Amino acid sequence: MNKFINPQSKYFNAFNLIGLIGPIGFKKLLAHFKSLENAWSAGINEFSQAGLNKSTIEQIRKQRPQINPDWEMEKLAKHQINLITIQDKNYPKLLKEIYAPPAVLYIRGALQKIDQPSLSIVGTRRLSSYGRQITPLITTDLVKAGLVIISGLAKGIDALAHQAALKAKGQTIAVLGSGVDKSSIYPAVNKSLAEQISQNGALISEFPMGTAPLAQNFPQRNRIVAGLSPGILVIEAPVRSGALITAKDALEQNREIFAIPGHILSQNSIGPNNLIKMGAKLVSQANDILQELNLNI
Repeated sequence: MNKFINPQSKYFNAFNLIGLIGPIGFKKLLAHFKSLENAWSAGINEFSQAGLNKSTIEQIRKQRPQINPDWEMEKLAKHQINLITIQDKNYPKLLKEIYAPPAVLYIRGALQKIDQPSLSIVGTRRLSSYGRQITPLITTDLVKAGLVIISGLAKGIDALAHQAALKAKGQTIAVLGSGVDKSSIYPAVNKSLAEQISQNGALISEFPMGTAPLAQNFPQRNRIVAGLSPGILVIEAPVRSGALITAKDALEQNREIFAIPGHILSQNSIGPNNLIKMGAKLVSQANDILQELNLNI
């Protein structure tokens, strides 16, 4: 049963259902109206004074009459989805530090406290036998040291890191580019894994229940993968890889960057090897990460 302590939660969710508002829009609404409850009951002309653009205001005009904030919260409770807003004390502290942090986080799972020692692990969907061997080795030792493993539920390295964490009896967080409800999980091949994660960790998204995995959602997802943890480990990533976008986000967020070196003739090693050239910490064992983060295995 969900316990929504913040009375503003239902209005955060309601505005998030409208779309187009985003973290900057939420900030403008809060600055102008002081509370989202005030914003929800405001006249449509007041939104231009808050600094919202015409297309966003038009969406509010069209969709607001069709949304009942209380009913929408009941839907979340029915699907066992919790909601954290940026105003809540349990909002992840590290995530709050990034540029334009998500105003809302939807969480489905057993892990209620997100702020725990953690590491994000990312890599290519098309992993090699090298990545298949290295990922569980490193992940298992990190879990044994007490770290929560964060990744994005994608095929390949992401899925393998989640699986290794679960096998080691650890906790893992999957950040999604879709809704966290069962019908929205992407990719479909990892739906069973997602349910395992929900029982031993958490599924997290800034997107409302029912949101499809649209391409434009994943760069936003990546910044959360990077933002939740003090560091990120890249395991196998070709030149054009979403994992490198996540590493770039982590760098901009002043996070520690770790990389597994690879064979110089392998396309999957180009990304990590280049990161190491640019100053990322070379990792050959979990202890390299733990020492850098001032933890002991």
